[in-house]
Amino acid sequence: MSPLLKTLSIALIQLHTTANKSSNLLKVKQYVQKALTEKPSLDLVMLPECFNSPYSVTEFRNYAENVPNGETTKFLSELAKEHKVFIIGGSIPELGLDNKVYNTSLSFDKTGKLIAKHRKVHLFDIDIPNGITFKESITLSGGEKATVFDLDGYGNVGLGICYDIRFPELAAIAARKNSFAMFYPGAFNTTTGPLHWHLLARARAIDNQTYVVLCSPARDLSSGYHAYGHSLIVDPNGKIIVEAGENEEIVYGELDPSYIDQIRSGIPITTQRRFDVYDDVSVNAKVSDI
Repeated sequence: MSPLLKTLSIALIQLHTTANKSSNLLKVKQYVQKALTEKPSLDLVMLPECFNSPYSVTEFRNYAENVPNGETTKFLSELAKEHKVFIIGGSIPELGLDNKVYNTSLSFDKTGKLIAKHRKVHLFDIDIPNGITFKESITLSGGEKATVFDLDGYGNVGLGICYDIRFPELAAIAARKNSFAMFYPGAFNTTTGPLHWHLLARARAIDNQTYVVLCSPARDLSSGYHAYGHSLIVDPNGKIIVEAGENEEIVYGELDPSYIDQIRSGIPITTQRRFDVYDDVSVNAKVSDI
């Protein structure tokens, strides 16, 4: 039986981020309203990584908020409740009670209830010669748990953020816990995006025979960080079923439960795993409960 109980209609909101938090939140509201106007039957809306602030190690702490009492948490909760839609809230800089700053994704149900909080586990610390150097760890701390949660009426989903997709364990944990999809808000750049954005999304989908959903900021060449764009949905067979370009855009797609069953019956890797030979990574995994 498919882990997805019924068809899920989703919208990916790909937009620019500015240094003005209020302006960013207003744009999110406008784009969500537009998505629901164009597709009134939408079940879920997904936002990009760092949608309320610049993606900059020098700015994360300046924009960091408390969860659940911060401005953006309340804004997303009210937006989900107003439109009666699930929201995978991209990510925002979170100021923890320990005074550390985290890159955190928040998800809400159709009543506005906070149902998941994922702190980015793997920090984006890279140095590619003649490409890009970026070190989130200068100001961010990494999360310590995988995130799997129930999307009421549809089934379980897993959640990661951007660089997390390069580590297959989080997706494997979610899949072993009967998830039908892995959601990754992400801001790959114009160096890493062409190299691996599509490849990693397809790999995680094929690894686990689940849907994989990526939502990126739009590309803004006037900003200090150039996001790749290309928000997309990959099906359980590794096929890209919808993809954005580089600019501000809303893309729509549907996740079909019967297709998961079809793929798994043809190539039944979900029942052929040899946990007598290798460990099941989900058995002792630390999983977030908010």
